[in-house]
Amino acid sequence: MGLGKLLHHHAERADEGGTIDRPRAYEIFASIGFVGGRRAAFTRLATAARPRAGDRILDVGCGTGYLSRILARVAAPGGHVTGLDPSQAMIEYATGRAPGNCTYVVGQGQDLPFPDGSFDLVVSSLAVHHMPAAARPEAIRQMFRVLRPGGRLLIGEFRPPANHLARRLVGLLSGPAMQHDPRDLLGTMIPDAGFVVESEGDLPYLLYYVRATRPDGEGAPTGS
Repeated sequence: MGLGKLLHHHAERADEGGTIDRPRAYEIFASIGFVGGRRAAFTRLATAARPRAGDRILDVGCGTGYLSRILARVAAPGGHVTGLDPSQAMIEYATGRAPGNCTYVVGQGQDLPFPDGSFDLVVSSLAVHHMPAAARPEAIRQMFRVLRPGGRLLIGEFRPPANHLARRLVGLLSGPAMQHDPRDLLGTMIPDAGFVVESEGDLPYLLYYVRATRPDGEGAPTGS
């Protein structure tokens, strides 16, 4: 049994999705997995998102709230970060460590419980691969919907190592959910939802990012 199976309520097939319900074990696993560089890795993701003071930020698939807490410091004063995750255990853990301008709610990325145009910035880190494959396009469309016109999107995903042996080791530890190429995982979902992709590429610590914006004055694509 891989360590990933101890952490996840996850299907055997990666495209069926799942949740992480053991926050303390996940924190230990994440610290080990980033080899002491977790803070640096998520600071790079936060920087790529280009948060601003006063921003209303949504973190989809926030987990234990690690990235949310980094963003909350930048959003202050005047800004607020909302974290959303399908796992009650993760939300409770994140809430117990939340700064004053951070709140957390239980919810699904494909059914965001927020009005249209509620946020200036939506981020999602290491979360899309946990969603059922059939729900991923709707989740991206929901991110578009809750962003104001001109709002920004940052999605960060795991990038498997190029070395075959290292990739195999990651697979044994994490299970099927992280055995993906992030470019294949995301495909054309982001532009298909109506976003304009500004930049994408690799970051240190086996991360990949896409940064995009919701165009001013445009609605979601027809049929979404």
